[in-house]
Amino acid sequence: MGADMTMSKGSNTPVPTTALRVQLGWRGGPGVPDADASALLLAAGKVRSDADFVFYNQPAHTSGAVRHEGKQRTADGITDTLSVDLARVESGIDRIVLAASADGGPFGRVPGLYIQVTDGSGTVVARFDSTGATVETAFVLGEFYRRQGAWKFRAVGQGYDSGLEGLATDFGITVDEPRHGAVPRPPQTPPAAPPTTPPPAPLWPQPAPDVPTPPATLPAFPAAPSSPPPPAAPPVPVRLSKVTLTKAAPAVSLAKQGGTSGALRVNLNWEVRKQLQGWGGRWGGGQGDVDLDLCALYELTDGRKGVVQALGNAFGSVDRAPYIHLDGDDRTGAVSNGENLTVNLDRTHEFRRILVFVTVYAGATSFADLHATVTLRPEHGAPIEFSLDECTVPSTVCALALITNTGGDLLVQREARYLVPERGVSPQRTVDRAYGWGMNWTPGRK
Repeated sequence: MGADMTMSKGSNTPVPTTALRVQLGWRGGPGVPDADASALLLAAGKVRSDADFVFYNQPAHTSGAVRHEGKQRTADGITDTLSVDLARVESGIDRIVLAASADGGPFGRVPGLYIQVTDGSGTVVARFDSTGATVETAFVLGEFYRRQGAWKFRAVGQGYDSGLEGLATDFGITVDEPRHGAVPRPPQTPPAAPPTTPPPAPLWPQPAPDVPTPPATLPAFPAAPSSPPPPAAPPVPVRLSKVTLTKAAPAVSLAKQGGTSGALRVNLNWEVRKQLQGWGGRWGGGQGDVDLDLCALYELTDGRKGVVQALGNAFGSVDRAPYIHLDGDDRTGAVSNGENLTVNLDRTHEFRRILVFVTVYAGATSFADLHATVTLRPEHGAPIEFSLDECTVPSTVCALALITNTGGDLLVQREARYLVPERGVSPQRTVDRAYGWGMNWTPGRK
């Protein structure tokens, strides 16, 4: 199928049984709701468990067949991407439903909505443009399905006015909280047993009480009747909540979102664009991809200060101070990776403040035309995301987010602040001065 060919609603086409990219796209703008891509892996029309739901809060299927990669802003609009490897789909799965949900309004206010499937070479193998939406807040745009050992893609275009929750529950997902005014579902477990029923076994190991050592031989007694097994613990419901930081609402408490322990993963994705006009020059002058570096200034409660960055191989550590680790140095901005920092939230009491920032290391003279998205994903809480504004100054360093310890709670503040270094002053020194970190700097390489 050529890139200029689109499918009509209800039509189908064969797709290769290989690694594919599924791109949900639309045109952004003032008053346009955000949208999110998701996938449900089905057996006989339903998920086998909540693990068969892949979306922004549960970004990877255990089989590795489906992964939510994230969003990017381009000159043409906004995309949210799923990677699908049909060769890794388990034999019991016969359909993969590809859905879109709106956040902040109905799809009637989302222009240019489409779903597109490309193969490993970037060739478009299927595309469906969804039109005519009004009050719908979720759509099944397409699906992969097995037919006689091969895979096909079908353009669906089925809308829901009950959002992601309504769509997910229709396919058997247990949702944690109602959204969009939906009525809570009745409990799926039977009512509690009468008080005479023995209490269930504890859900965690308990220390054994001290007892006398039994003799070597014991008299035989009739076997006591076995107690019924304790009831199985109910499944943990899926959380659909997320937080989008804006200029009007720039801050959020991690504790209030459930992010009080485990790992906080900070991701920066940007669009890979060559030969683009930057501020007063070209993106890299044709020398290669733009290389951005995600970094973090930190100040601990004991007064220690430092920086985590690829420059100077200061990658940090999550197990010892500074309890922040840079996963690697991505030089492409690919959706599947980008730059990632991990913060150990089990050490929240050790942090006074953390400033996450990004520098242009090579390939560009400024952030002009950069289309980037920042996502903070706590292990046990709702993800926090925001997009960077367009850069209108010759900036090579941007403060992304300031994380401050406030009474034992980490407050995340969207900064999205472009800084312009003075002549002869490094980006690191520039951001240090802007936020009063007070560190000494020496030249470094990576």
